[in-house]
Amino acid sequence: MKAMILAAGLGTRLLPLTEKKPKPLFPIVGRPLLDILICNLQDSGCEAIMINTHHLAEMIDDFIKSQSYNIPVILRYESTILGTGGAIKNVEDFWDKKPFMVINGDLFTNIDLKSVYSFHLNHKYPATMVLHDYSKFNNVWLNSRDFITGFGPTDPPPPLGHRQLAFTGIQVIDPQVLEFIPTQTFYSIIDAYRKMIQKDHQVHAYITSSHYWHDIGTLEGYQEAATEAVARKILSGTGPKSTNETLLCSKLKGDGSDRAWHRVSKENRPVILVNHGPAPEDSTCEADSFFAIGRHLEQKGIPVPHIFHFDRPSGVIAMEDLGDLHLQTVACKIKDEKKLLSVYKTVLDILLFMAIEASKDFNPSFTYQTPYFDREVILEKECTYFLDAFLDGYKRVKIDSERFKEDFELLAERALASSYTGFLHRDFQSRNILVDRDKYYIIDFQAARLGPLQYDLASLLIDPYVRLASSTQEKLLMYYVERLSDSVPVNEAEFIYSYKYCAISRNLQILGAFGFLSKVKGKKDFEAYIPAAINSLKRNLDMIEPQVCPQLRNIVKEL
Repeated sequence: MKAMILAAGLGTRLLPLTEKKPKPLFPIVGRPLLDILICNLQDSGCEAIMINTHHLAEMIDDFIKSQSYNIPVILRYESTILGTGGAIKNVEDFWDKKPFMVINGDLFTNIDLKSVYSFHLNHKYPATMVLHDYSKFNNVWLNSRDFITGFGPTDPPPPLGHRQLAFTGIQVIDPQVLEFIPTQTFYSIIDAYRKMIQKDHQVHAYITSSHYWHDIGTLEGYQEAATEAVARKILSGTGPKSTNETLLCSKLKGDGSDRAWHRVSKENRPVILVNHGPAPEDSTCEADSFFAIGRHLEQKGIPVPHIFHFDRPSGVIAMEDLGDLHLQTVACKIKDEKKLLSVYKTVLDILLFMAIEASKDFNPSFTYQTPYFDREVILEKECTYFLDAFLDGYKRVKIDSERFKEDFELLAERALASSYTGFLHRDFQSRNILVDRDKYYIIDFQAARLGPLQYDLASLLIDPYVRLASSTQEKLLMYYVERLSDSVPVNEAEFIYSYKYCAISRNLQILGAFGFLSKVKGKKDFEAYIPAAINSLKRNLDMIEPQVCPQLRNIVKEL
């Protein structure tokens, strides 16, 4: 058997990723897809492979030259793209008298190519198209005898009793099919099949199931392929190698971010996969920070999910599955304050340990935003965010930001006034604390950096998801101060002074986030927590000197 891999496409659906790398060289768990396809064909008994190229052809040429395959792999450059049919005709000199296989160069699949070729050899028809049930692309018509009768949606509907399936991009062709393809012109192999069917040459369907199949021609398809491969690497140890082991996959509801979360399992062994999106080559991104900070926290003894694998090109990270129970759910069910205080004191012990231990050897290069929580972060990401995303974007209240400049400058100065600096999670709230068998685990740490200890403490205590009573917050604040004093000298008044301003700053960020997520992202669930966040902001403003932040006080009174 000889085979051809179609690899000349421009990859327009994957821009801008394909500006610097052709689709066939996109990595799947560290291996270029083209390498996976070549090895699968080689393992299936292929004797020689032809690859057509066009877009970034020199990169494919360099890659093939760097490999040592057991069979000849030949490249044929197309100065003008010829289409699927034209490409096959253009290498007519490569084919011999035997049937040959053609496979799209952007497929990640475990379809058994050897079985496909054997199927074709055992019937007398000139072409075999490999089909499967994939509702998004089901447009190939076939009759009850599994012969192709047309291609929708342009072809007339066939008689009753026909069904539609999707073309996988894998086909086996007899040399006589070349007669139906014109020379040196753009032409689709589907048009050749249409012509053949009109002349009573039947095209047989090979119908496959219980397999995985991904077209990496889109960003969604590429990330789905990478997710599949990472899951198989962790759960089966097979990586991109062909295997028919069934994986169960369920999409998880995300929270405020755009990341895609999945729980994938095999034989009751689950793993969580989070997809951050492809990483840029020249800068640190969110996925980089998630991985680096997660590993750092685990090494320091902080209870976080273990990270099994990070596939940087796709942005897919596989980690330990600790379930779906959050502190929010646990805390909201507790009616007894004594029990609630006990739970939160345990969490505060973890927070304090993390703040101190994780600050040791913390590398600022771990961060993808800013290495420190400083004045600029408070002014831009907390204060201005509140004005833009909540007041203007959500409440439609038009304001002059200059009115608040003095208030916000003072707020930032006093939030940072104390010298208690450590590891800052940046979003330490009940939904980012998992509870598994009465143990607490910290998640969503990718925005961490160094900053004031009071900020994470305030994030937890004023958390609108739980709405701790003011008296409970006060008791927990004092507990944290006492525990901190066991490690370092603490000026209680100074610590609490800055805490109050950190709480206001965090409150502004919460409302900005809720406004943005509700109005821009359409995540209306967050609207339910806006009243609690507004009330919290009013209480926090009442805790500071009455003459401070007058403009902010006035606008908040109107909410």
